[in-house]
Amino acid sequence: MSILTKIKNNIPNAITCLNLLFGSMAVIVAFKPFETLGCGLLGYQWAFIFIAAAAVADFCDGLVARLLHAVSPLGAELDSLSDCVSFGLAPALILYNVMAEAGHPQWMCYCTLLIPIFGALRLARFNVDTNQTTTFTGLPIPANAIFWIGFINYLATHHTIPVWIVLALIVVMSLLMVCNLRIFSLKVHGFSLKESYRQYILLAGSVVFLVIAGVSGLACIIVFYVVLSLIFKEKEA
Repeated sequence: MSILTKIKNNIPNAITCLNLLFGSMAVIVAFKPFETLGCGLLGYQWAFIFIAAAAVADFCDGLVARLLHAVSPLGAELDSLSDCVSFGLAPALILYNVMAEAGHPQWMCYCTLLIPIFGALRLARFNVDTNQTTTFTGLPIPANAIFWIGFINYLATHHTIPVWIVLALIVVMSLLMVCNLRIFSLKVHGFSLKESYRQYILLAGSVVFLVIAGVSGLACIIVFYVVLSLIFKEKEA
């Protein structure tokens, strides 16, 4: 194998490592949620940015791998390990520190660790399941991370949510990742309204939620995503 071929084959893995790098940076700044760290942004806001950057890298690594015909089992495993940090551990630790800063008991804060645990289970199941192409079994871990970004933004700016609701959401969102609910893929099959009506409905709802609630609207988008999957469950099965 030539050096150029080796370089080509490892370009997607390098992008995946960027996913892991950004996720790790999100973990670091998560421990300073209400400190101004630069550009007038607080720590939890920087964590959101790093998770978003990780999501871009997560999208690009698969795209580049397909374009370069460099898809490999190693890349798939590396991708899952990176996703567990960026979309499981990072949002959990942001929530952990926001709850700790609000004065919640330590044991309640530790409950946030259910998020990466169930996220890892979700990723492991995805890796061994060959049927998750046009639909997913359980909520994908990036979607779970998007929910927590929106929810944490609301929690950090309002501080009015009873802790039992937060704990209930941790349990529900964790279980959603490993349940048998069929969640439709966000891939659009051409521009046909008949084939991609679910995606268009979700897109329209997303615009409304973001206009009304800003970053916090991300949580509403994921709830809407799950509701749509429930409504069209039989058609997706």
